[in-house]
Amino acid sequence: MKVLVFVITLLPGILCEESHGSHHQFCIVGAGPGGLQMGYFLHKANRDFVIFEKSETVGSFYLKYPRHRTLISINKRNTGSTNREFNFRHDWNSLISDNASLEMRHYTDEYFPQADIYYQYLNDFAQAFNLNIQFNTEIAQITNINKSYILEDQHGVNHTCESVVLSTGLWKENIPYFPGVELAETYSSASIDPKDFEEKTVFILGRGNAGFETAQNLVGSASYIHICGRSSVRLAYQTHYVGDLRAINNQLVDTYQLKSLDGFFGGLNCCYYILNSKSAPFHYLEFDFDFDRDNASTIKLVEKNGKFLFILPDYNVRKPEHLDLIDSRDPVYDRVILCTGFKFDFTIFSKSTRQLATRNKRYPAMQPSYESTRNDGLFFAGTVTHSIDYRRSAGGFIHGFRYTARSLFRHMEWRYFGVPWPSVTVHATDLAEHFIKRINEASGLYQMFGVLCDIAILRSENTAIYLEDVPIGALAFLKELTGHDGGRVIVFNFEYGANFSMPGKNTLSLDRAISDPIIADKSNFLHPVFYYYEDNDHIIWDINTFKLEGYDRYHHVVEDFNTDWTGRTIHIVPLRRFFEAVYKQDLRHYTPETCFKFFFKHGQNLPFGCHQHLEGQSIQLLDDVKDKEPVKCNEKELLWTGLLR
Repeated sequence: MKVLVFVITLLPGILCEESHGSHHQFCIVGAGPGGLQMGYFLHKANRDFVIFEKSETVGSFYLKYPRHRTLISINKRNTGSTNREFNFRHDWNSLISDNASLEMRHYTDEYFPQADIYYQYLNDFAQAFNLNIQFNTEIAQITNINKSYILEDQHGVNHTCESVVLSTGLWKENIPYFPGVELAETYSSASIDPKDFEEKTVFILGRGNAGFETAQNLVGSASYIHICGRSSVRLAYQTHYVGDLRAINNQLVDTYQLKSLDGFFGGLNCCYYILNSKSAPFHYLEFDFDFDRDNASTIKLVEKNGKFLFILPDYNVRKPEHLDLIDSRDPVYDRVILCTGFKFDFTIFSKSTRQLATRNKRYPAMQPSYESTRNDGLFFAGTVTHSIDYRRSAGGFIHGFRYTARSLFRHMEWRYFGVPWPSVTVHATDLAEHFIKRINEASGLYQMFGVLCDIAILRSENTAIYLEDVPIGALAFLKELTGHDGGRVIVFNFEYGANFSMPGKNTLSLDRAISDPIIADKSNFLHPVFYYYEDNDHIIWDINTFKLEGYDRYHHVVEDFNTDWTGRTIHIVPLRRFFEAVYKQDLRHYTPETCFKFFFKHGQNLPFGCHQHLEGQSIQLLDDVKDKEPVKCNEKELLWTGLLR
């Protein structure tokens, strides 16, 4: 009896001990590419962190998705350059690291890699750096208590941390609500074997890459395929948004335009016309579905004799005007597949830690610094950070969020450890040359155009503090973000031309590009743009247009066919003159020999570009020229030799 009492007495203590998990300063949730990238940066800085992963392996998403196994992220192995930073502009899969062997070009020759290979790459990445990952731990609920966090897993174990980085991605299917939706298959459940669709008629709801990827797999088997979406098809080459329909998935565009039975329709809330054999007039079927159950549409999907059709309780007779006619007297389908994308799972937050939703309730709301708008110390990494630049830039894709993760890490280093944002000091006469190098090499700015920028903080008439890959939306709070005092700043980012990126735009017209630097602000393709502010407090970033406002001066560097901005007369000199207007003095770069000649000819009245050579270096200059014969040259010759190299 005593033994029994002893056991019962111990049980509460045992259960209590098991309910408490580990404590770390930083908890990353999700071991996909975003979580691994954050883990890498924290690991290299020797920070206390853990990555919680619900599955038994990293990158588990890629074991199933994309369903047809081909990624749409490019793997351009040969660029003609050995510059690793430049080459990352065309490597959309590799994560940032100091290990050059961990690049996708070493894993496959395919331009569009297979998902299985990328899964292997992510596992190699995690193992190479021995990242602290706790597998088979699904965080079921996150609670913010006194600016620290409790993460409860599926077993009821509570893990604690001072700060959370959520990198769970968009993994929950975004299913619309309408009566009969349960009769449809989904992108995740539909068969990927084309033989299962032999001589079948297929209706696909969703006109993105998932919908067209699914259709492309079936086009050789199905009798016909119809794709419908709430908006018109957006082609990536027109919108310059990599998430829109890519060429690798758009074979159905051919079969539709060349009238080979297949077709797609969209716009006006996803509608199509049905020819009713009894009443003769055209009937307008409007797919006014919604992803919110409270606003569910009146459209209904029904099954009859093994066939599926959409019906409305009360048809409205309308005359077709803009859309193609589906001339069908029996508009039924053998298979209906929903390919309506994915969304963030908000059930992970407790009631006291509720997180605002944005972007049609698919993404969590966050600040430009990638911190929650409601919970201090709760950050986001990976594809969910596309909440900031949705449909504007590449933040939802690996080649974009690997850089926003680095920017987040740099901000956290300042916030939690007092380590300022990495910077270099650049002399005013070297500023143009420094910017030109970044223009032609930087990958983060190139991919995250309109979102990340480089800034030069003008400290004096001689020097500037240069920071790389800073979130544009947070520039007005420079000190809080980076640890550097603000003031006069020059901001550089990449932009597309106004009104050039949109559905239906003819981006292949003969006048699609310009080459005249005088009208560089009319450039259409991606090109560098500079803004000068007398005070960074005046910086305004319009979240709707992704444009900077409130600037005192601006300068466009004219677009270039090869994205090679090294032309002396059309790129470099105009940029230098912009800086001269900012500094209000000559910033031409002079050689030490030329400055020495100026010194003997004009005494102390030297060009500004000579100051850095003569300051504390007079003896060295004398040593360099003491054995040389005197050179006679006029002032004109001296000016020409002093032009920017």
